[in-house]
Formats: sequence, structure tokens, C-alpha cells
Amino acid sequence: MKKRLISAAVLIICSLTCFFISEITRVLFFAASAGLCIYEYSNALNKNGVYCSLWVMYACMAVQALLALIGTDLGVYLAVYVGAVYLALTVGIINARASGRGAEYTLAGLAYPCLPFSMLMFISVSSIWFETIALACLSTWACDSFALFGGKLFGKHKLAPNVSPNKTIEGSVCGAVMSLLGGLVTFFIMKQNHFVPLWVCLAASFVASTFGQIGDLAESLLKRMLNIKDFSNLIPGHGGMFDRADSLLFSIPATYLCLRIAEMIVK
Repeated sequence: MKKRLISAAVLIICSLTCFFISEITRVLFFAASAGLCIYEYSNALNKNGVYCSLWVMYACMAVQALLALIGTDLGVYLAVYVGAVYLALTVGIINARASGRGAEYTLAGLAYPCLPFSMLMFISVSSIWFETIALACLSTWACDSFALFGGKLFGKHKLAPNVSPNKTIEGSVCGAVMSLLGGLVTFFIMKQNHFVPLWVCLAASFVASTFGQIGDLAESLLKRMLNIKDFSNLIPGHGGMFDRADSLLFSIPATYLCLRIAEMIVK
């Protein structure tokens, strides 16, 4: 537990440092995180005898990072992503090692984790990046913590036994309810911003926790498909970067969408 807490503290400090220095460091932070997740994903596939086009996913993330830094609209991001899909299929045709399952898993990697990380880079240079990341992180972390304790105290019914046997419906509900604390804290931090009223923070925190739990289960499903416990041991007590980013890859984009919708409604 001590090792886990120390690792978490170091990771949070490094993240906050990158977030607050500049837009460039935020984008580079997410690009580096994406690179680590892609490597862990590819390495897990290699252990299962599957070769994916690792360089295609790296190239996609590099171009997406550049687009975020120079400032382009969402349509350009999507065009690059579509181009990466075509490139992955072309490589699968040309390179025998990357064909078949290799091509399938390359496409899967472009969908997850590449696409969510592209969205995070886009969000990190938006006008509400701080509100989005603060609300998503606080709500997701509160949900994870209280879901664990709630599951141990009250858990009786399995949430998704075929994917994550230890998670319970009672724990999930406890986590979702207590995630509202994240929304409450964010409201007091963000109350100078008139378009983030309390009801928006609470609603967005609930959405963030829900999607965060889905993200956690999605990664658990992927690990079961690859027959691994963790993607790596990069972060002591936590596993790999992919193991740490799973919930936030879902909760941050969902929170951003909620805040954008609320901004239009309130204005």
C-alpha cells in the first residue's frame, strides 16, 4: 500500500506540473502517455504471438499532437484518424506479419487507446481544459476509492463477473454516488466561471464516474482477451500506464461533452 501511495503521489505531481506549465507540456504529456500505452499494448500482443503495426499508431499520435499544438478543428483530427485506419489496412496487405489478426489488432489499437488520447490532446488546448480535467479526475478518483470500499462492505451482486469478478453492483453504486463529492469540490474551485453552476458539476461528475467505470471494465475486458493481469509494471503498485489511464480515457471526453452542452444551455 505504501508503494502504491508513493507512486500515485509522484504521478499526480508530475501530471500537475505538465498541466500548468503550458499548452505544449499538456499536449506532450498526453502524447507521451499515449506512446507508453501503445507500447504496452503492442508488447502484450507480441507475447500472444500477434504482430501489430506499432509505427502506424505512433505516427497517428505524433500527427494528432502536432495538430493540437498548431490549433485545428475537430474535423482535421478525424481526417487524420481515418487516414491512419487506411494506412493500417495497407500495411496489413503489404506486410505478412501485420496481416490477419495483426491488422485487426492495429485497428483496435487505433480505436483504443489512440482515439481517446487524440480527444484528450484536443481537450487539453481547449478553453475549458482545466474545468474538464479537474472535474473528471476528482469524480473518477472518488468513484474508484468509494467503489472499492463499498464493494468490500456491501458487495453481494457481481457487476460484470465475466470481465472483472471482484467488482459488485453495490460498489459501483457507492462509487457513482460518492463521485458527486468530486463535482461539489470542482464547483467551489470553479465558481468564478458563471457557466459551471452546481447542477452542471454534479451531473457531469455522475457522468464522469459512470464512463470511468465503463473504461475500467473495457480495459479489464482487453486484458482478459490478451490473458494478462497488468499491461506492465512501470508504475509500482499500479501496473502500467494503460492500467492507470483506462478510466480517464472515458471520463475526460464525457465530462468535456457535458460541460460544452451545459455551456450552450446556460448561455
